[in-house]
Amino acid sequence: MKNENLIFRPAARADLEGIVGMLADDSLGRTRENPDLPLERSYEEAFRAIDEDPNNELIVAEADGKLAGVLQLTFLPSITYRGSWRAMIEGVRTSSAMRGRGIGREMIRHAIGLAEEKGCRLVQLTTDKSRPDAIRFYESLGFRPTHEGMKLRLDKGDGKE
Repeated sequence: MKNENLIFRPAARADLEGIVGMLADDSLGRTRENPDLPLERSYEEAFRAIDEDPNNELIVAEADGKLAGVLQLTFLPSITYRGSWRAMIEGVRTSSAMRGRGIGREMIRHAIGLAEEKGCRLVQLTTDKSRPDAIRFYESLGFRPTHEGMKLRLDKGDGKE
């Protein structure tokens, strides 16, 4: 599905409350995000760090003038693959009110296009094993589970990974 009224742009500070709201609006997000206002300072600090880093992009999708989705795209230089760049996609969410319209698919395609423009050799992402629909979605876009991902929690918070 092509969304004629869908635009992608860098996130602005004014989007932050809506972004955190989208991140918190699912079963896993509810356990690790806090959309209560005013937002915790850590969200402001993270937004500022991403915004100031030329290798990070926080991208929002707007549909019909409303916040429809978000993702973070990080460009990583690498010694592997002959010193090539790779792109990491994180924090992908579509507004629950706009799911099923192909917005997530268009966001990922947009991120892949940006990675190609940067000259990245590959695009990688992780998704929680408890999300079979997300796994199928990413596979439908050409992603393959070629590696076993591992994480080590450094904080002892109550939120899930």
